[in-house]
This record gives sequence, C-alpha cells and structure tokens, in this order.
Amino acid sequence: MSDHAYTLLVNPSAGGGRTGKLLDMALAALADGGVEPRPVMTENIEHGRREARDAAERGDRVLVMSGDGLIGQVGGELANTGTIMGIVPGGRGNDLARVLGIPADVEEAAGIIAAGETREIDVGEANGRRFLCIASCGFDSEANRIANESRISGPLVYAYAALRALAAWKPARFTLSVDGEDVEIVGYTIAAANSKAYGGGMFIAPDARLDDGLLDVIAIADVSKLKFLRGLPAVFRGEHVGNDEVSVRRCRELVIAADRPFSVYADGDPITELPATIRVLPSALNVIVPPDGAP
Repeated sequence: MSDHAYTLLVNPSAGGGRTGKLLDMALAALADGGVEPRPVMTENIEHGRREARDAAERGDRVLVMSGDGLIGQVGGELANTGTIMGIVPGGRGNDLARVLGIPADVEEAAGIIAAGETREIDVGEANGRRFLCIASCGFDSEANRIANESRISGPLVYAYAALRALAAWKPARFTLSVDGEDVEIVGYTIAAANSKAYGGGMFIAPDARLDDGLLDVIAIADVSKLKFLRGLPAVFRGEHVGNDEVSVRRCRELVIAADRPFSVYADGDPITELPATIRVLPSALNVIVPPDGAP
C-alpha cells in the first residue's frame, strides 16, 4: 500500500459512459500497484472542483478518471497548491494524456500512477478560468459546440463537428494584444496553446511546451473553405504551421476580441466569452507522468 492518501475523481459520463464501465478495472489495477484511492463519482464540473479542493486540504493526491474537461478544471483548482495530480484517461479526446505520454489503456495508466514520478507543468487562465491544454475561439467555438451536442463517440466526433461548422462559417475579425503588441487578423481561429494538442489528436501547436511559461498563439487567417478543409489532415501531424495562412507567436499574456460574440473553449468545454485575457501560471501544477514523458 502506498504511503500517500489518494482521492479518485471519476466522471461517469465521460467517453460516452466508458469511464464508469472501466472504473472497477482501474481500481483493481491501481490496487495492484499499491494505490487504493477513495473513489468519488462527480456529478458535474463544479462538484469535481469542490472535491478536488477538499482532497487537497486533506493532503491527498488527486487522481482524475475522465476526459480533458474535468481534468483541466481539477488541474486548475490544484494549481499552486503543491497537490500532485494523476490522470487515468477516460474521455473522447484525452489530449493532455497524449501529450504527457500517458497511455489510454487503464491498466498501463494505473501503473504510471503507482510509479509516482512527477513533473511541474504550466496552467493557463482565461478571464480567471483555468485550463491545461488550449484555449481557442472563432471557428473552434462553433466546432466545439457541435461536438459537445453530438452523440457520436470517439475522436471522429471532432472531424464531424469541423465539417458541420465549416458549412456555416463566415470569417471573423479578431483584434489581439500579444504581450502588448496589437495584431488584427481576419479568418478562422485564434488558439492560445499551453499544450500541443486538442480535438482528439490535432497538433494545432506542435512546438508548444507545457513547461516553458509561454503560450503559443496560433492564428489561422482567411482562406477558401476548400483550402481550409484540405489542410485539416495536416493539423493531426502538426504540419500546417508552415502554411501561409497560419501564424505563430509566443507570449505570456494574450488579449482577444472579435467583431462578433464567441465563447472561448478550453479542454473541450466553454470557459468564458470574448473579450478574453489569457495568461500563463508557470510551473503551477505537479502531474504524475511516465519516466520518459515529455511536456
């Protein structure tokens, strides 16, 4: 048995209900590694955040079995508390786990938690709401909304949502302040990336690092819908950043406004509305990672 106390926060509806079904397997695998957590079935994001706060106050390590939404909000809650967080991937996208090198297999992920190697990562904040992966708006706002309303399971939901969003899309005018430098862009998407990937393996910011204290700001300017569509497969390989319509900047603070309302989505969920001020909390969270995991 581990010397540490653990709380396991479980989102039973993550991954189309997959997480709830795999809970017994996860508990058995964790026990095999000497980790016997107190499981908590979360009712919603706020309940998960509250349980994370309570666990941190008790001195527990906090494990999250869910998709990126709950993981991001729990990680934000634990930022700058010194509490260690572990991840058992259970959602449709699992992008933070992907970037950290945590396998989707429950038993393998449990083995990593038992090994207990930790790394400090940065946490993002948009209008005071924290996130771990990527905050984005514009075309992404529409695609995320459609994905969240869809009953399609697995990563294919993001491709479906992108096609649906593209059909109705009209270019937006974004006004940015990038560490105080004003930039105007007409186009599709503005993404403030703390991590490399979102949307089930789309490497929108292939050079972003979780531990550099910076946001990679990816802007996709206006091109024809056909060219945008043809470019989507390259995003899964991170090969789109060389395209003329894609620009990359780095900053500690980004302010985004637009010529029409957009929700800012991060870790798969809406977290605030434009205008938004997005910044980095450097080295704010301790996460259990594989021995060779690289942010």
